Amino acid sequence: MSRSTFDYICSLAKEHMQPKSAHFVFSNGKPMSLHEQVALALRRLSSGNSLISVGDSFGAHHSTVSQVTWRFIEAIEEKGLHHLRWPSTEQDMSQIKSKFERIQGLPNCCGAIDTTHITMMLSSSEQTADVWLDQNKNHSMILQAVVDPDMRFRDIVTGLPGKMKENSVLQSSIFFKLCEKGDRLNGNNIKLSEEAEVREYIIGDSGFPLLPWLLTPYQGKELSESKAEFNKKHFATRIVAQRALARLKEVWKMIHGLMWRPDKHKLPRFILVCCILHNIVIDMEDEVLDEFSLSHHHDTGYGQEVCESVDKTASVLRDNLSLYLSGR
Repeated sequence: MSRSTFDYICSLAKEHMQPKSAHFVFSNGKPMSLHEQVALALRRLSSGNSLISVGDSFGAHHSTVSQVTWRFIEAIEEKGLHHLRWPSTEQDMSQIKSKFERIQGLPNCCGAIDTTHITMMLSSSEQTADVWLDQNKNHSMILQAVVDPDMRFRDIVTGLPGKMKENSVLQSSIFFKLCEKGDRLNGNNIKLSEEAEVREYIIGDSGFPLLPWLLTPYQGKELSESKAEFNKKHFATRIVAQRALARLKEVWKMIHGLMWRPDKHKLPRFILVCCILHNIVIDMEDEVLDEFSLSHHHDTGYGQEVCESVDKTASVLRDNLSLYLSGR
């Protein structure tokens, strides 16, 4: 990240970390400044290296690395959460919709949803190890994210076992309950034709249920031209969610690859802070954004799930949208 982004992150962490600064010292006894503590925590999160390895590279004891990183996690959770929120004004949401529409023409789209697995190395002697064993025989925790067209996380859910299906993770989330109650994705409808209109919605892959506020692709091989075209445009739009998760894991390597026996109560908070930091880099319009690759591979080895759940109202809505996009 650039120096200005780093300085901004230090300003967020200052109030929480400064009072304890005297407690943290390098191996040679020299006290750590706030900037050094933040740099240490960022190295731990971004390198994915062990506490000992990060400590050696900074000249600090591994227990200091652990304590400083945790203080940083608490600080960013408390002071940086405003960087990860659902759009609060109509103007914010209008910008998101118009940016999504510019990708492939999908009108009134408010987000793209996807999930990824955070894999862990657990000892088989751990009593709860089996709870975290997923269909790929990995121990993992799931992260569900709703993303805007700038690859910013707008809503996340984490802390659940990786063996849960996308549909189950969605239904256990507050996001799902808000949408079902009509407290979210409840903005104005857009007219598609004299007879048809489309409400606010998000898009997701076929692992999610087809709902009036969550549109998924058509399934099957013998699709009509307009349905096949809809699927292409749908994929080209929702790929932003895959790219956001790929970049998250690429930059914050602590949650990419295998984490060695993490504290399952603390891990969701580490994941949340990595998502907040991901958003801060975007919000600061950091020049390093241009250097990131646009890979969309974030869950290697995990196959595409298929959810058979189809809401009839949503099916009609999707058909209308499909005809609208094909010019009919």
